[in-house]
Amino acid sequence: MRLNRALAAGLLLPALAFGVVACGDDGEDPGSADTSTGAAPAGGTVTLYSSLPLQGAQRPQTTDLVNGIKLALKQAANKAGPFTVKYVSKDDSSAQAGTWTAENVSANARAAAQDETTAVYIGEFNSGASAISIPILSDAKVPQISPANTAVGLTSDEPGAEPGTPAKYYPSGFRNYTRIVPKDTIQGAALATIMKKDGCQKVAMANDKEVYGAGLGRNIEIAAKAQSLKIIFNQGIDPKAPNYRSLASRAKGQGADCFVFAGITSNNGVQIYKDFSAAIPSGKLYGPDGVAEAGFFDPKEGGIPASVAKKVKLTVATLSPDSYGAVGKKFFTDYEAEYGEKNPNPYSIYGYEAASLALDAIARSKTGKKEDVVKALFATKDRDSVLGSYSIDENGDTTLTDYGVYKVEGGEQVFLETVKAEK
Repeated sequence: MRLNRALAAGLLLPALAFGVVACGDDGEDPGSADTSTGAAPAGGTVTLYSSLPLQGAQRPQTTDLVNGIKLALKQAANKAGPFTVKYVSKDDSSAQAGTWTAENVSANARAAAQDETTAVYIGEFNSGASAISIPILSDAKVPQISPANTAVGLTSDEPGAEPGTPAKYYPSGFRNYTRIVPKDTIQGAALATIMKKDGCQKVAMANDKEVYGAGLGRNIEIAAKAQSLKIIFNQGIDPKAPNYRSLASRAKGQGADCFVFAGITSNNGVQIYKDFSAAIPSGKLYGPDGVAEAGFFDPKEGGIPASVAKKVKLTVATLSPDSYGAVGKKFFTDYEAEYGEKNPNPYSIYGYEAASLALDAIARSKTGKKEDVVKALFATKDRDSVLGSYSIDENGDTTLTDYGVYKVEGGEQVFLETVKAEK
């Protein structure tokens, strides 16, 4: 099923009719929004923060993700049990960087940590950003839900994790972090499974050296070895390099027939695919969720040209809307009714579920206190959600494992199949 391009980069986040939009004159970020009803129920008011890159290449994804959060809040009438929920949207990116920055991530995490009303923090979108915010939020015992992180080391020391992780992210020893997308042990296996199925014999791989990219690269290597798929090299790149023709030429010289990039669009993803496509004209190209965005696959947004796109397959932890159960299908119907977008960016459903899980955990906590909300998050079992039934395990990981496989056509992602990763 075809997925329409996400909202244009210049589109302002829509304010819900029942909400109050912050204009930036109260010290909040320009993108911040308070969507509380202003009521004063017996349970009091708690705050739900989100920290996402609202500028740059990932803006189309995060725009729809924030819309998903707002939709969940609206449908719940901004209530979680006896508590009224105030929503504050924070931007962890900058216009100059075009992606998240360590300074903004730290500032957002500190703001939530210092706010006595904070109940849940939704973020980050990028694994490298969460590596910065988790220690701050863990120390303050703030519950955290990521709608997009996949780096293994954020939650466990399983294969693919960096040495010393995840312990270094929790200096206080308090585990506060959960996520609702499958980690990269699953995505790495999914990519290896697809490449093997497509007949790849020799795969060249590059990674962007970030927490996400470097970790995913290791997971792909491990999964490929288990499936007898040859990875001829896994090379870390300089994201600021003018081109990667030398590396692509090296891959050609070693007989590569496939290429996979473990990284994100903003780390020169478009350029590296162009160079490898030119060096290996008949080669197949693969990418993870880190490049599954309009900034990568839509030429109008500076993405790869059609001649390159036709060779590309992407893995994303989202499926075709018609692949979800009744609860998930209702979400897409409701989203279209609210925003007029029939096929929103896949991350919209993750924003919705992150907020829904947050509201559920706050309600189950009984007290609304941060420590009790964390306990409720980790106690999530067999939750019937828009994503399907899942639990949160002892590490904070979801039990969901399916990945969607997409091709690129006409500047859009087109769903191909659901992959069951072979480990």
